[in-house]
Amino acid sequence: MRTPRAVVVRRRTEYDELLARHGTLGQAEFFLRTRGQSIDPVRERHERTGAAVAAVLGAIPAEWRRAEVERDELPRFLFEPGDVVAVVGQDGLVANVAKYLHDQPVIGFDPLPGANPGVLVPHDPGSAATLFAAVATGRARIVERTTVVARTDDGQELRGLNEVYVGQPGHQSARYDLAWRGRSETQSSSGVIVGTGTGATGWCASIARASAPDAVLPSPDERGLAWFVREAWPSPTTGTTLTAGVLGADEALRLRVSSDSLVVFADGLEADRLLVGWGQEVSVGVAERGLRTVA
Repeated sequence: MRTPRAVVVRRRTEYDELLARHGTLGQAEFFLRTRGQSIDPVRERHERTGAAVAAVLGAIPAEWRRAEVERDELPRFLFEPGDVVAVVGQDGLVANVAKYLHDQPVIGFDPLPGANPGVLVPHDPGSAATLFAAVATGRARIVERTTVVARTDDGQELRGLNEVYVGQPGHQSARYDLAWRGRSETQSSSGVIVGTGTGATGWCASIARASAPDAVLPSPDERGLAWFVREAWPSPTTGTTLTAGVLGADEALRLRVSSDSLVVFADGLEADRLLVGWGQEVSVGVAERGLRTVA
């Protein structure tokens, strides 16, 4: 049996990004000071995050292999079937890594308790050794989280943990024909969101409060999705009757594009997107594989 490998995933901190932008610490301090801000809280968060990463790395069993990867490197990183993935950062970082995994367990560590919701990063870095051992011996409690997948009629595919968005990349209206459960409607809107039970605590929750307050959102492990149309526009040629609903495990929401170009992206990462044009169809439904997180 091959030795397990722990893969620690992190992202650059605000402090890292300030230094990358301004070149030196002095320049970054000057930039913030001239705007009535101090770099001290930014540096404190950076140091706490670094300490959390160090704690997780230090807890990896000595006989295990190990690797570190930053968020920007994820598209180029090759995960192995037996990896144990340790995410140190915000909840969104777990969503960022989800699309690259196939059944590998994910342990989410929160480096800044109280600053993050902690839905996907519920663990204290100090518990890393116990959690690695629990995963290795099969004693860890696993949540099988449903994911959502968008497929285009030319074979492109994109998977998300929280939600998939179909719409314009800017502020123009998206035009399409929407089909669901034998009904269809031509629409012009700010886009369509299809979310999972995990995503029901984020973007989908805010959309539901505004447009469908009576909607029942799925639980994270439920094989179902909820969908919402943002700001559907009524006109002589576009309707507003199909603006929210649910999808079972074997159902799909279908959109036939009638705009020059729409984008499809997942979990807020517009840089990693699909482009669809006039006449193309996008089908969104429950993905065959989910994400295994350690509770």
